[in-house]
Amino acid sequence: MTRSKRTPKTVPAFKTEAEERRFWETHDTTAYVDWSAAKPARFPNLKPSTETISLRLPAGLLADLKALANKQDVPYQSLLKVFLADRVAREWRASRVSGVRSHKAVQPTSRARQIAKSSKRTPAARG
Repeated sequence: MTRSKRTPKTVPAFKTEAEERRFWETHDTTAYVDWSAAKPARFPNLKPSTETISLRLPAGLLADLKALANKQDVPYQSLLKVFLADRVAREWRASRVSGVRSHKAVQPTSRARQIAKSSKRTPAARG
């Protein structure tokens, strides 16, 4: 059986990134994109965007964090990012389950999901 090629719908013009995000949260891309013509893409020079923050922690908590990081042979800032990403991902999952989700809520970034996923691997699996 041969399928006829259908013409994808035109993607609307969006005024803001938030407007586009709301659109794609409620629409399936298959109606707008011909995925049969998709090709893998690589972005080797793309760096995750980060922001510098100042965070005050109790001395004991920081000492515990550094001790845990030392035990796992990782920088304590990296371990803190893993812990935060894991907790944020758990909060998002919990909010989806309980249904307490605002349509204005920002979804977790792909980087946060990636960090949270990698934090579930054992230290030996990380290399």
